[in-house]
Amino acid sequence: MSQDDPKTLVSTEWLEAHLTNPDLRILDASWYLPDAQRDPKAEYDAGHIPGARFLAMDDVSDARSELPHTAPPVEKFMSRMRALGVGDGHQVVVYDGAGLFSAARIWWLFRLMGKTDIAVLDGGFRKWQAEGREIEDLPPVIRDRHMTVQRQAHLIKDVTQVAAAAKLGVPQVVDARSPSRFRGEDPEPRPGLRAGHIPGSSNLHYASLLAEDGTMKPIPELRAAFEAAEVDLSKPVITTCGSGVTAAILSLALERIGHRDHSLYDGSWSEWGMYDGLKVATG
Repeated sequence: MSQDDPKTLVSTEWLEAHLTNPDLRILDASWYLPDAQRDPKAEYDAGHIPGARFLAMDDVSDARSELPHTAPPVEKFMSRMRALGVGDGHQVVVYDGAGLFSAARIWWLFRLMGKTDIAVLDGGFRKWQAEGREIEDLPPVIRDRHMTVQRQAHLIKDVTQVAAAAKLGVPQVVDARSPSRFRGEDPEPRPGLRAGHIPGSSNLHYASLLAEDGTMKPIPELRAAFEAAEVDLSKPVITTCGSGVTAAILSLALERIGHRDHSLYDGSWSEWGMYDGLKVATG
């Protein structure tokens, strides 16, 4: 049985079968942590899925924020999408070069803007290439398309809302960082941040939701992973991580298993770990 769902996740087979659809728009949203020493735009220029447009994470971030790549104002999102020829009536498929990493953040950002016709390419460019599917190095032909946006405020949480959740235990806060960072054993990659986690939060490392080839695990295994992390799937969830990128992988997985009541803490640990007034738990 195919698990393809154009609102969450589609396979490389699905994408190849739909490549000639005039209303399909493909985005390469590759982004890496600095220690990866990879240049996503150079990699895109060297080869990408036919018709894909390159979307830099910082191009759809709020430049006024001191925090890394937080959600942009609606107008900025609309103008960036328009420049890429992405608009109303398009089915969007977003991928990245890592397998399934930064693409989930762009999926979540589209949802925040009220656009649900977007799926992440399962396994990303890595799987597409490994399967010997067609790639090209040509720039896409861009045609302007109007986009209507309705921001979905319930999908995003700020520090005040998360502090209240941490105190009350509702919604549950689930952290996508590695167990060693969650416990406060490893230093944070961003300088100046305290080590540890939001008090009362659960830990579900995003990598545990992915198979070795970078694809997302089957739905029953996703459900089991949340349950093993003691997440009550009958209650609302706030996802968090280091800077709001891998939290979106948890959000995508929740959507996959039919858990609709989730939101993302956009500031994540980059914000929480910075302010001494906020309590930090370790261990």
